[in-house]
Amino acid sequence: MPQQERPFDLLNKVLGSQILIKLKGGVSISGKLSSFDIHMNLVLQEAEELHSDDTRIKVGTMLLRGGNILYISPA
Repeated sequence: MPQQERPFDLLNKVLGSQILIKLKGGVSISGKLSSFDIHMNLVLQEAEELHSDDTRIKVGTMLLRGGNILYISPA
C-alpha cells in the first residue's frame, strides 16, 4: 500500500515554487513559497493579489496567517 503524503510533505515539495492560495473572504493570492511553520503561516515572495476581473495587484513579500487559508495549490 502506498504511503499517503502529509500536508507538510507537500509544502516541503513546493518550497521555492509558485503556489496559488485561496483565503477566507474570497481573495486569491499567487506567489513563491519562501517558508512556512507548524501553524501553516506562509511567507510568499513576489506575491500578487488576484481579482475576479483578471486584475493583479503586486504586493511583494507577504506573510499569510494559516487560519485564513482555505486551500493551497501548486500553480
